[in-house]
Formats: sequence, C-alpha cells, structure tokens
Amino acid sequence: MHQRIRVITVAGLAGALAVAGLQAAGQGARGASKVPADVLMPALPAAAPPVPSRALVDQYCATCHSERMQSGNLVLQNRDMAALAENAEVWEKVLRKLESGAMPPDGARKPAPADVDAFVGSVRASLDYEAAAHPDPGRSGIHRLNRVEYANAIEDLLALEVDSAELLPPDNSGYGFDNIADALTMSPGLLERYMSAAQRIARLAVGDPGLRPEAKEYKLSFFALQDERVSQDLPFGSRGGVAVQHYFPLDGEYTLQVRLQRHAVNLGGAIRGLDEVQRIDVRVDGDLVKSFEIGGGDAEQDGDLRGPYQETEEERFADERLFVKFPARAGMRTVGVTFQRKLWLPEGVGVSRLPVAGYGYSSARKSGVEFGKVEMAVELVEIRGPFNAMRPVSTPSRDKIFVCRPAAPAGEVACAQRIVSTLARQAFRRPVTDADLAPFMALYADGRKIGDFDMGIQWALERLLVDPRFLYRIETDPANLPAGTPYRLSDLELASRLSFFLWSRPPDAELIDVAVKGRLHTPAVLDAQVARMLKDPRSAALVDGFFAQWLSLRALDTVRPDPAAFPEFDDELRASFRRETGLFLQSQLQEDRSVLELLTADYTFVDERLAKHYGMDGIIGPRFRRVTYPDQRRAGLLGQGSILVATSYANRTSPVQRGKWVLMNIIGTPPPEPPANVPPFPEAKPGSEPPTVRARMELHRKNPVCASCHAKMDPLGFALENYDGIGGWRELDGPFPIDASGAMPNGSKFGSVEEFRALLASQEEQFLATVTEKLLTYALGRGVEPEDQPIVRAILQEAKPANYRWSSLVSAVTRSMPFQMRRSL
Repeated sequence: MHQRIRVITVAGLAGALAVAGLQAAGQGARGASKVPADVLMPALPAAAPPVPSRALVDQYCATCHSERMQSGNLVLQNRDMAALAENAEVWEKVLRKLESGAMPPDGARKPAPADVDAFVGSVRASLDYEAAAHPDPGRSGIHRLNRVEYANAIEDLLALEVDSAELLPPDNSGYGFDNIADALTMSPGLLERYMSAAQRIARLAVGDPGLRPEAKEYKLSFFALQDERVSQDLPFGSRGGVAVQHYFPLDGEYTLQVRLQRHAVNLGGAIRGLDEVQRIDVRVDGDLVKSFEIGGGDAEQDGDLRGPYQETEEERFADERLFVKFPARAGMRTVGVTFQRKLWLPEGVGVSRLPVAGYGYSSARKSGVEFGKVEMAVELVEIRGPFNAMRPVSTPSRDKIFVCRPAAPAGEVACAQRIVSTLARQAFRRPVTDADLAPFMALYADGRKIGDFDMGIQWALERLLVDPRFLYRIETDPANLPAGTPYRLSDLELASRLSFFLWSRPPDAELIDVAVKGRLHTPAVLDAQVARMLKDPRSAALVDGFFAQWLSLRALDTVRPDPAAFPEFDDELRASFRRETGLFLQSQLQEDRSVLELLTADYTFVDERLAKHYGMDGIIGPRFRRVTYPDQRRAGLLGQGSILVATSYANRTSPVQRGKWVLMNIIGTPPPEPPANVPPFPEAKPGSEPPTVRARMELHRKNPVCASCHAKMDPLGFALENYDGIGGWRELDGPFPIDASGAMPNGSKFGSVEEFRALLASQEEQFLATVTEKLLTYALGRGVEPEDQPIVRAILQEAKPANYRWSSLVSAVTRSMPFQMRRSL
C-alpha cells in the first residue's frame, strides 16, 4: 500500500474508533426518544399487574435454593417479588426451568401443572410490564464487517469475487455467531491485513498491468471419489477431476499444472492407476485447451513383483508433463480438469470399489477387480500467471467502476469525481458529500501524477476500501441527547441492519432509495421489503450464516469419521449432507413455511449418493431432487445426516453430544459446563460388557458427579440411536437391538425417535422461544439478555396469527424495539 494511503488510513480509523462513530451526513431527522407506536414491544396495561405470590417458591424451591444450600448457585429464598425486574436474569431462568419441567428435579415434590401455569403467568406479566414501562432497546458496539460480509460488500461494490479466507484471519465469535459486534475487534495486525487486502483488490478490480505472476492451487481432498462426473460444469462422459471458478486478473498468458494422487508415502508414493491409458482434458469456459494421455506403456506390467520403494521414473514423475500454457482474457472463468470416463464391468464376487480411505494404502500396482478398481485421480491443479499481460479493456469490475471515460485531459477530474462519488455512495451505504470525497480525490490526484487516469482511480479505490465507513456499520447518537435515552435509528441505518441481517451484505439500490425517502420504517413498507428480500436468492445467506451457526452445521466440514468404523463415508457423502440441509432450509424460507416444520417436515432433498445412504430407491444421478418420506423416521432436521454426523464421534454415536445439541438448539436449556476431573467414558473392548453405547452410558451415569448433567442429556441422545455415526439407519448396535426409549426433561416418556420428535413438536413454546432468541441475536449482532425476554415474547405473540411462518417471525424481529431503536451513550 502506498505510504500516504497507509498514514491516512491509520489516522482516520483511529479517530473514528476513538469517538465511537462518525457524524453521518444526509441521514435525515431522527425519531423522538419515546417509543413510537409502530415499534413492536410488550403492551403497557393501564395498571400494574398484581405482585406474584411467593407460595409456590417457598413450598417447592426455597429449600434447595436457600442462602445455605444455594443449589445451582441460585438463591430464591427471601427474594422480593415486588422487584422482579431488578433480578430479571434470575426470574427468566426460573421461568424457563419451570416451563421445561426441568425443575423441581426428578424425585422432588412437584406442584400441580395449574399452579405452575399460574405462577409462570404472573411472573411473566410483571416482567413484561416493567419492560414496557421502562423501555430499553439496548446498545451494541461499532460493528466491523466480518469476513463473509466483507467479501459480499466487495462483490456488490466491484463485481469482484474474492476469497476473504485467504485475505483475512478467522473472525471471533460470540453467543454462537460470528457477526457479534463486541467480538469483531480491530487489532493492529488485522488492520495491516485489511490494508494489504485493499491494495490487492484495487489492483485486481482496476486491472493493474504491473501485477506480478502468482500461483493459485486448487487441492482436492483425498476422500473425494473421482469415479463419476463430479460437476455440472464438466462435460458428460467425464469422471473425476475438478471444476473451479478462477479469476484471471489481466489479458495474458497463464500456465496450468495437474498433479495426480499417489499411493501412501510408506508404500513408495507412486502415481495411482497408471496401469491403463487415461485421457485428461483441460477446459476453460467449456472450450478444450489441451488433452493429455498418460499411463499404460511400461509403467506397470502384469506379474510385476517389485516391492515398495522400487518405483520407476514414470511412476513417480509422469504427471510433470501435465502442463499447458494458454492465453486467457481477464475475468472469472470456469477451469475444468477431468478424465474421459471408461466403463468397466466387475467380474466375479466382490465390491465394485474400495472404501475411499483404502485407495492410498493399496499396495497392488495393477488393481484387480476382486479388490475394487483403484482409479487415477487428480490431487491438485495449479494455475499461474499472468505472463506478457496487458490491461483489459473490459471486465465486470472495470465496467462497474468506470461509469465514465474522459474524452480529454480537461475532463479527467470531473469523471474521477463521478466515479469516486458512485463508489463511495455504495461503499458507505448512504449519500455522500463533497467533504466525504475530498480525501479520495486528493489520492486520485497523487496517483494521476505518477501514472495514468486508471492509476489515479486505483489509488482512490484503495483508500476507500480501508475507510472506516466501509469496514464498519456505524450508528451515531443524535447530538445533545441525554445518556441512556432510547432513540429511533435513521432509515439508512435501518436499511443496513436489515440487509446485513437477511443477506449478509450491504443494502441494494431499492432499499437505499426507500430509506433515503424516509419510508422504510413504516410497517407496510418494511414488511414489503422483508418479503422481497426473503424471496431473493441472496437470502441464502441466512442458511450459510444464521442456520449454519445456530445448528452447528459448520462442524460438518471438520468431522473425520473413522474409515475402519464407517468405510462408506467419503467427501461426496459429506457434500451431499451439506447440500441436503441447505436446500431444505432454503425451501423453508422460500415457501414461507411455519418454523415448526423444522421438526416435522415430511420431505427432503437427495441425490443418488444420499438416497442410497438413506435406503431410498429410484434416485439416479448427481442432481438433487425433492422427495417425500414414506414414514416419520427422518422427518424434519433431526433425521438429516449433516446434524447426525456432526454430533457423533469418529468411531461411534454420541448420545451426549446429540442430547446436548437438542438441549441447546431445540429446547433452549443448555447444560452446565462439565466439572473438573470427570472420569473418562468407558469405551468398548472386544468381548467386554456392557456392549452397547447406551449400556456404557448408563454405567457412566452411576457416578453422581456425572449423573447430575447426563440424566437430562443422555435420554435425548438415546432417542437418536437408530442413526449410526454417519446418519445411516440401523436397528442393531452390534448384535444388540437399539433401545431408543427415554424421557423428556419434564418427564414425558417416549419409546422411539418418532415419539420423541412428536413430543418435541408438542412443546412448541420452548422451541419457538429458542429460535426467536437465536434469530434476534443474529439480527442485532449482540447477545439477547434476560431483559430482552419480554421482547422475545412480544415477537412470538405477533407471529402467532400467521402460525409462525418465517416471514411473520422475521417481520416481527425487524419491527421490534431492539432492531429499530438504540440507547444513547
């Protein structure tokens, strides 16, 4: 980065953070400090509700939760029932425990359900009244864009797709999400990364002819099968290989090198599958660039008895000649490398292919069909360049940036002002003033002095990409407003909240235009925008952002099932799991279904690989299609492999992990952290007793230290024991029948996963409250505190007439007080 840009960036960012925001221009008048009538919050009754009675607490709770015993670090003895709001955290916890049936514990005296309902209702009415009488929308810090939001903002601004994981380190998380403002801090090291990213992105977008050749590797997983067509971007009749989206920054020449997979190093590391001639095609945007033939010949011979570490030069280095140099035009291109598929017929009795994990450890040079066919496979593709490059005349990025071209030197400054103004308006997500543009125009002038017009624009763009008004979502307090006063956000600030909530990217032109006109905050307009945005394909960001983190789906990328226990697992199945859940969740949003269907939906999406894993017939090919379940075994999310494999251990199921997942993500009562010095789980030994996971868990729970938590978790996990460690259905654990019976935290019994799912769905209040808390946390970019629970209840009450359809729940969140308002400092 140019030194002047670096100095200006550091000084500007430090100043912005020091005052906790910038005074925004052109944002219009703000609302009054009173809560407007169209903002959703708990209703304020004419009179305060009666003070709740202590009778139930004294009779059933105070003995264990006394000053002396303090069970669970909770004291209810002598609590002032007239001051519930002062201890909202305590009483909201009490409500949740009572509603779920977790308290009083098993074995203790329990109040009648009618008495519980009356007590819960009176406490809730008092807490809701206090929240309505003393509204507090809360306040989060300045919100730095996380990596996903940053990449999306770059794509919208410059029509340039960047891999933010390569440019920036992982984001910190809080409350289960990576968009929490207080966790998204800015360190000096991170600022350096942002400045380096800005320099690279500006050069790529403008097309700097001074770019040096760089190499980009696309490495394939060893556990990805390559015996079928692997992508819609590859031709029919192909198998294996890879299709990637690669950005060519300039018109010029590029090189491509293919490396092939090898046998395990301890077996010599020879290239696999050289016994037969293979054709490898290299294509760019579908056009054939080069065809190679490799294999056969003298690489391997029938009856070859050479041992490991006696490989020929051909076996070790044959893929070095899989190299091609080719011209390419600037822009995003689809690069494909694939084999020509050869059909072969297995003979005799045996499997048609080895488990994928066994490929690298096969010591046979020539793979006999009795062992399964070991195919040649691509390990990585390296693209390097550009060489002999020229600045492109047109790319999507240059077309987006250069909204004008000066016809003569005299018109350069005016054109530059127009370009910079257009970019800044979109980058800052609001109208801009001449004062906003001044530092960028100064840098344009510096760049123009040492280069051409495009160089000046590149310098201005580089500075724009590290401006705090781009990197941060900054909401500013009105001037002269007393500290602690609730105030309404401007419509432009509301537009940013809405777009980053639903799309994880800046607002589009339509949303900005509505906000500039001051109409976005009106309920009808806001609801219409929410409906439009949920129907938009960009709402898939909710699946990748909100759902993936709430449901712990990102763990699917890191699980490594043991090949000895689950030889059928491979990366193709992992990808199918991910795709299934993504399509299912997207369909729930697009079809505006009830939130409750997450537990009960009778359909899913499968391809051939996943259908076979689930035991479904008649599904052929890699295309995903919607199917209806013939029974209730896999209904809803709980039957999907993505969740089941992510909550298992490498070599077996984990009732603990699955039960904990249900408690945290469905019921909303996460278990406490395990105590220190917990004894290890007794793993199975050949011929040992007890043999099943359930029996060993029951033995583990005999330890009183373990029983206190596992008594609530384990039964919920036992309900899912018919699913093995990679989500396949089973009736036996070894030779023993599966026992999927158990009890809910409130004591309700179930005997199968179908009955368990029905019980979860019947206790909809807990599930709906959990979903709403998670959604509100993600929308606000801050944790939902106990003081926010009255708002959660108000949101659910608002969504109830529509049977909790996603549009009704999301609209209620966006019209709620914490989303529309903020507390001043």
